[in-house]
Amino acid sequence: MSTNNTSDFAFPVRVYYEDTDAGGVVFYANYLKFFERARTEWLRRLGFNQSLLAQTEGIIFVVVGTQVNYKSPARLDDLLTIQTKIKKIGNASIDFEQYCERDGKILVNSNIQICCINLDTFKASPIPDSIRSILISAQDI
Repeated sequence: MSTNNTSDFAFPVRVYYEDTDAGGVVFYANYLKFFERARTEWLRRLGFNQSLLAQTEGIIFVVVGTQVNYKSPARLDDLLTIQTKIKKIGNASIDFEQYCERDGKILVNSNIQICCINLDTFKASPIPDSIRSILISAQDI
């Protein structure tokens, strides 16, 4: 499920009927769901459970920005690979590059910005040092 490099993460996604429109093509918004799943599993691979982070650290990670470019359609029953890579780590944010590929061909690429939010205030909060150090070690430098 993952590549050899800690900074890159590959997550397989099978396209089901529920992911498609009437023409059997993946509905454009569903790529965001695929990207979310891949980021969540990437965090799990690094040892972070988002429910546990909310309980123990009082933080959650939320999407605050997206840029998505659609190049070619995915279709019913396709086996896709979602590639996830850290682009930049800020004080309270993480910028990801994510790609949806089929057989090595990029179908959709995205830049997604995540912000660390304090659960009590729902305002941006610095990423805790214990988490930041692991993210930095996973970042492709």
